[in-house]
Amino acid sequence: MEKIEHINYIKSPIEVVYNALTTQEGLGAVWTTKLVVEPKVNFINEFDFDDDYGTKMQVEELTKNERIVWNCILSDGEWVGTGISFDLSHKEGVTAVVLKHFGWRELTEFYRWCNYNWAMFLLSLKTYCEDGEGLPYQNRKF
Repeated sequence: MEKIEHINYIKSPIEVVYNALTTQEGLGAVWTTKLVVEPKVNFINEFDFDDDYGTKMQVEELTKNERIVWNCILSDGEWVGTGISFDLSHKEGVTAVVLKHFGWRELTEFYRWCNYNWAMFLLSLKTYCEDGEGLPYQNRKF
């Protein structure tokens, strides 16, 4: 099984980063403007990237200011059954975010494309938390 893993360092309080990753406002500014999100375990977050299928992530774990885990239940076939986690830590005014997208069945072209896009997600998260403006899908140039 394959796994995508990235880290980024954000000069913001851990609470700001956690809220950006768990709320409609935060994920709307960072990932996609078309979404339904609630920070509740077992809630099914819905994300729309103007594709034909939509993406649904069940919230598996929420440990405030520490860890977020989603299970993909609907999306591109390569995503279904995979998990995404965000582990947060804070030191000297900087929040570290470790993003993992795990459970990939194989390394494919789409896997590589998603690897790139998760890095872009973390850049969007950083600019949102530090400067107040992210770069959601609808505002990106591909």
